Amino acid sequence: MNTLVRSWSSARQTCARTLRRPKLADLPGGIAQRALSSSRTFSQPNASFSSSKLEGLKDILKVSEEVEDALATNKPVVALESTIYTHGALGDLGLEDIVRRNGGIPAVVGILDGVPTVGLLPDDVTRMIEGSATKVSRRDIAYLVGMQGMMGHKIHGGTTIAGTMILARLAGIRVFGTGGLGGVHRGGHVSLDISADLTELGRTRMAVIASGCKGFLDIPRTLEYLETQGVLVSTFADGRQGAVDFPAFWARDSGVWSPSVVNTEEQAAAMILAQEKLNVESGLLFANPIPQEFAIPRGEMNAIIDQAVRESAEQSAVGNENTPFILRRIRDLTNSRSVPANKALVQANTHPRADIIVAGSVAVDLSCDYTGQNAASNPSPQLHTSNPAQISQSIGGVGHNVALAAHRVSESTKVQLCSMVGDDIHEYHPACRTAQYVAVSDADKNLVMAMADMGIFTAHSFPTYWNSAVAASKPKWLVVDGNWTARDIRTWVQAGKRNHARVAFEPVSVEKSARLFCSPKGLESLGVFPNASVDLATPNQYELASMHAAAQQNEYLDDSRWWGVIDSFGMRGARDRFVRLTSAGMTDAGIPQQAVQLLPYVPTIITKLGSRGALLTTILEKDDPRLRGNAAEPFILARSFNDDASRVGGVYMRLYPSAESVENVVSVNGVGDTFLGVLIAGLAKGGRVENLIDVAQKGAVLTLQSRESVSNNLGALERELVSAAELS
Repeated sequence: MNTLVRSWSSARQTCARTLRRPKLADLPGGIAQRALSSSRTFSQPNASFSSSKLEGLKDILKVSEEVEDALATNKPVVALESTIYTHGALGDLGLEDIVRRNGGIPAVVGILDGVPTVGLLPDDVTRMIEGSATKVSRRDIAYLVGMQGMMGHKIHGGTTIAGTMILARLAGIRVFGTGGLGGVHRGGHVSLDISADLTELGRTRMAVIASGCKGFLDIPRTLEYLETQGVLVSTFADGRQGAVDFPAFWARDSGVWSPSVVNTEEQAAAMILAQEKLNVESGLLFANPIPQEFAIPRGEMNAIIDQAVRESAEQSAVGNENTPFILRRIRDLTNSRSVPANKALVQANTHPRADIIVAGSVAVDLSCDYTGQNAASNPSPQLHTSNPAQISQSIGGVGHNVALAAHRVSESTKVQLCSMVGDDIHEYHPACRTAQYVAVSDADKNLVMAMADMGIFTAHSFPTYWNSAVAASKPKWLVVDGNWTARDIRTWVQAGKRNHARVAFEPVSVEKSARLFCSPKGLESLGVFPNASVDLATPNQYELASMHAAAQQNEYLDDSRWWGVIDSFGMRGARDRFVRLTSAGMTDAGIPQQAVQLLPYVPTIITKLGSRGALLTTILEKDDPRLRGNAAEPFILARSFNDDASRVGGVYMRLYPSAESVENVVSVNGVGDTFLGVLIAGLAKGGRVENLIDVAQKGAVLTLQSRESVSNNLGALERELVSAAELS
């Protein structure tokens, strides 16, 4: 059983780790740089790489069983060069693990014992390293395979970018993730010292994802040469607006504008597909700038490169010795800072980073709206009989909806969805089918009843994969929905905390909301403020009551750590304050009291109240400016005067009225999910909860007015969302 990873990184993209066989024929491995292929499904565009042709190459080209199976069944495959291991001196990069964690099949390319091989195993790579592999470009392949391999001399060869492109292309792979491209050397217009990588890109159809070309090369002439060769060069904007620089390997900027800019992985995938369908036999170069935290400033890097190049000329390091000499000197002159930078940029070109990961359900949704003849006078369907209805089918699920809402409201936000789907055509066991959700609404679009079959999420568990998925993407926020088992919810939460992500819990339903506060037997305990495991939850009032009851029943409210935080609130005799900040009715229902009592475990709780709006309850730390500002004073429920280590400064409680009254409701399906998706998108931009709730409510209203589970019009709120986030 595999795991579906859906990624929206300014556009919806889907990694093809699914329970069913993925159909991603055109976009194998997707954009290795951030995710593994577009969500669109296409027919095979290019018959030149048919299984029969691969069969004809078997006497000279070895393709591993795993890679061959992946290509035959349209699974995503990412090519990796072997010189990065045999000549890179970077140690264990873990590139294959990164590709696997994100749903792809890694294919390390090289020549083993004189045999060109696509899909080298770890032991094969070790043999090549220990056997002093020769560096292999286009010109060297026939020599090692023919003169050496066929004649009985078993020589290993680590393939360069050019060599890898040729062999990967022969195997039928279309995407190749690497580090830095070769290029035109300084003075290359005189010496003609030009990397074979550039000419290979001009003649071999392969999408290469690299962090630009090495910074000591002549970047303007390199780009000019690629243009002459007919190679598309496009740089990922990576959150930047307008024109951007072509990256210079260790530095994000080179001072040279990129010929074009790609904003989303879907755009890049569309270019790959177009190249395939048009049979244009030249490559595509997608430049992915090094992650900001590993980049070396351009000015500092230029000075180091100038010195290394000058010393190379003084010591007559030319030809094949030139690049290794310069790289060694750059390593020395940067006090080895270039080494982790090298690793980071290669790894960034083989796996996605995300602002948000949503761990939750994907489901087939059936919406049944009653349309009886007497609907005007009696809008409710009749029990115990068949009712006329308008039935629509769509892809939904809480996790899916939250992720889609976060993407649609902010195209620059990178969102991934981790879920599970089943092979519904061939699998008859209920626990192995894709989740299904059936909603029955009356003629006024009010929900009468819903039935959910989420057995796939409670019958299967892949904690190792989930931990590695979070570790690989390093999200700012991890959203976990209540469809998982209690144990798996705890697994996701702890994975988020280990990787320094903020964690949000979406309760889903009354029954499932209790899973967060399950019996802790055998599970790692939930942390309490200021080290809470869950940072935010968005229950409705009924789910809040269920969470509170579970916490009480399972003795979470008897924990000495809980008492320490509660005592610091100083909340005795607070009924009048609750009534002032909410209402007598809400207070009598226990809504504000329950929220406050759960704060030690979930320091920010937004209780969704339907037409009455939303109630924010959150802990303020001692240094929070809201404790001193006049604007927040009406919403301060309590102040802490305890001089202790709890860091509690007070409690902020604010009732937000509904954004607007909606008379013509189209569908209530996905409204709460949209609210959370918009909210998380704003939080990922650094916004504060209290500034984002109104925008999130407006997003929910748009979904109320839409037949979609998430409104297609959420993009209209992006500017407002950005402005709200900037208020923080």
